[in-house]
Amino acid sequence: MERMVIEFGMFETLFLGVIGIYLGDFLRKKFPVLVKYCLPSAVVGGTLISIITMILYYAGIMEPNFDFKLVNTLFYCLFFAASGAAASLALLKQGGKLVVIFAVLAAVLAACQNAVALGVGGLMGVNPLISMMTGSIPMTGGHGNAASFAPIAVEAGQTAAMEVAIASATFGLIAGSLIGGPYGNFIVKKFGFEDPELDNQENTLVDTAKTVLMNKKTMISSVNMMVLACGIGQLIFLGLQKGGANIPIHVCCMLGGILVRVFLDKTGRVTDSLLEAIDTVGDFSLALFVSMSIVSMKLWQLADLGPQLIVLLLAQVVLVLVFTYFLTFRLLGKNYDSAVMAVGHLGFSTGAVPVSMTTMKTVCDKYRFSKLAFFVVPVIGGFISNISNALIITKFLDIAIKMNAGM
Repeated sequence: MERMVIEFGMFETLFLGVIGIYLGDFLRKKFPVLVKYCLPSAVVGGTLISIITMILYYAGIMEPNFDFKLVNTLFYCLFFAASGAAASLALLKQGGKLVVIFAVLAAVLAACQNAVALGVGGLMGVNPLISMMTGSIPMTGGHGNAASFAPIAVEAGQTAAMEVAIASATFGLIAGSLIGGPYGNFIVKKFGFEDPELDNQENTLVDTAKTVLMNKKTMISSVNMMVLACGIGQLIFLGLQKGGANIPIHVCCMLGGILVRVFLDKTGRVTDSLLEAIDTVGDFSLALFVSMSIVSMKLWQLADLGPQLIVLLLAQVVLVLVFTYFLTFRLLGKNYDSAVMAVGHLGFSTGAVPVSMTTMKTVCDKYRFSKLAFFVVPVIGGFISNISNALIITKFLDIAIKMNAGM
C-alpha cells in the first residue's frame, strides 16, 4: 500500500515544535537523569516526535513533508540578533583574541574531518567521494552544505552521494544534540568548575524573571528591538550582496544586534530587566528553531547508511570529541568559559550552530551563564567556519576526485 503524503506547513510544524518543547519539559521533570546530563527539552521532545513519525513511515501509514523554512529562518535570525545584543563593548574586546584562536581551531578540525573520512574510508574500500560525504561537508556544514556539495560527487559518477550526505547530516544533528550536554557536564565536573556561590541561583533567576514578566513594556520593547536588529541585518545583507560579498543573513542579523547594543550602551539605556527580556526572546526563538528542526528530521534516511558508513560517522564523532577536549578546551583557556565553548565547537562540528547554542544553554542552565561563549561560538560557527569550511571542502573534493579517477 502506498504511503499517504501529509503536508506539514508553517503552523502545523510550529504546533509540533511547541508540543516537542512541552513534551521535553515533562520528561525532564519525570526523569532527572535527563537534567543531570544536560539534555535539552527541545532535543528530548523533538527526537521523540521524530521517532514517532519514523514508526508511522515504516508502518506504511504516512510520509510527512515539512515546509517551514520561512518561519524557521525568522526564529534563527531573531536568536542571532539577541546573541549580538548580549555582546557589550567590553565583551567584544575580550572575545577578539579568542575569536582568532577559535577560527583556526575550527578550520583545522574541518580539515581533520575530511582527512579522517578519506583515510578510514580508504581502509574499508569506500569510494573517496562517498567518504567525503561523511566529512566536514555534512558534519561542520550541516544539511545546507550536504545539499550544495553532494551534486559534485553525483556528477563524478557517485549517484548515492546526495542520499549519503543528507543522512550523514541527520546523523550528525542527532549525535551533537545528544552528546553535547553530557559532554559539557563531564568537563565541568572533571575540572571542578562548579561554583556554589554562582551555580543554580534559582531564586535570583526566578525573581528576575518575575520582574521581566510583570514589566510588559520592557518585554514589548525587547521584541521590537530584536525585530529592528533583524531589519538592520537585512540592510547589511543587501549592502554586502551588492558589493559581491555573500554573508549569511543570520550573521548580518547578529551584527544588527551588536549595533543595537552599542547604541544602548552609548545612550545609557541598558538595564538588567531589558537584557533579561532580550535573552528571553533569544531563548524562545532558539527553542522553537531547534525543536522544529528536530521534529522534521526524516530518521528513516539513516537506513541508507550501511555498516561502513556508520563506522565512518562514528569515527567523526570520536575525532570531534578528542579534538575539542584536548585542543579547543585547553587552547581557549582551560576554564569554565572554554568548557562551554568546547561544547559549542562539538555542536557545530557535528550538526549546526543551533545544536551548539541549545546544548551550551542547557549546560549553562545547570551551572551558570557564559557571556563569552555565547558571543564567540555564533561568530565562529555561524560565519567564519562557513567560509573556511567551504575552502577546505573544495580542496579535499579535488583530492577525492583525483583518487576516484585513479581507481
